[in-house]
Amino acid sequence: MSLSRRSFLSAGAALGAGWSMAGLSGCATAGPQAQAVAPGVTRVKLGAMQVTSLSDGFAVRNVDAAFVRNAPLAAVQAALAEAGLPTDKLEVPFVPLLLDAGKNRVLFDAGNGEFGAPTSGKLLASLAAAGVAPASVTHVVLSHFHGDHINGLRNRAGALVFPNASVHVPAPEWDWWMDDARMAAAPQPMQGAFAACRRVFSPIAQQVQRFQPGVELLPGVRSLAAFGHTPGHTAFTLDGGSQKMLYWGDTTNVAALFVRNPDWSIMFDMDADAARANRHRLAKLVIAEKMLLAGYHLSGSAMGTLAVRGNGYEFTPLRG
Repeated sequence: MSLSRRSFLSAGAALGAGWSMAGLSGCATAGPQAQAVAPGVTRVKLGAMQVTSLSDGFAVRNVDAAFVRNAPLAAVQAALAEAGLPTDKLEVPFVPLLLDAGKNRVLFDAGNGEFGAPTSGKLLASLAAAGVAPASVTHVVLSHFHGDHINGLRNRAGALVFPNASVHVPAPEWDWWMDDARMAAAPQPMQGAFAACRRVFSPIAQQVQRFQPGVELLPGVRSLAAFGHTPGHTAFTLDGGSQKMLYWGDTTNVAALFVRNPDWSIMFDMDADAARANRHRLAKLVIAEKMLLAGYHLSGSAMGTLAVRGNGYEFTPLRG
């Protein structure tokens, strides 16, 4: 079957109450005002901060029995059908986040770069559409070390894509992936992930800033341990004063499956039990504190609101 980016985004928008601002009731007092800057580029004000979601494209994967490890394929396909999505193939979006806060311009996750699917690697084009030069990025903050988050830091020629940015990584993530003994003992399917980490980080190892999740990285930017997807997976709160946002990285994959069904475990979660517990913990935090939510694989603009839905949650994307 043929899938288009437009059809996926349209279906993703249908996951909640639609893209209207009416779906934002109960979030912030006046409701956040999103601006569609360009296709795949959406901007929202968080009080004194400005946040922009930037499409890095998408990848298509088959929906098979291995994709969700603890749910029957029929249940997974039923959830996709309920959301108006195809049941045999799924477009998984990649959406880094850019924060402008005073003198700091912070990119959360660096995309696939030149190393992903042909339909990915669009971050630089999205930055250009947003009027942002890569050299103007002052900080790159990584949620974890999977290739679709780190490969965009360095191109095939070996050059740094964001040459003036300091790179911040969770220390537990660094310790796990950069351990040579662990790499030597890893099964063959994981060797590529270890090799990608060394390609990206080895030339700049002395400059990479490692932090313990829980610390404030920059004014208004605090890290939160969200282990499970990977050993050091980390989320971030962005506090602009009048409005907060949680960027939860890969706490969930596509909303139709893993936001609505947070107890389901995607095949990529390295510690399924910890990932499941953190999905619920972070979702409850977002709802209790009336935060906006952003996620690397969420639908539409990948920024929106979260509400309780049965035993799970409902993500409603913002649209300008």
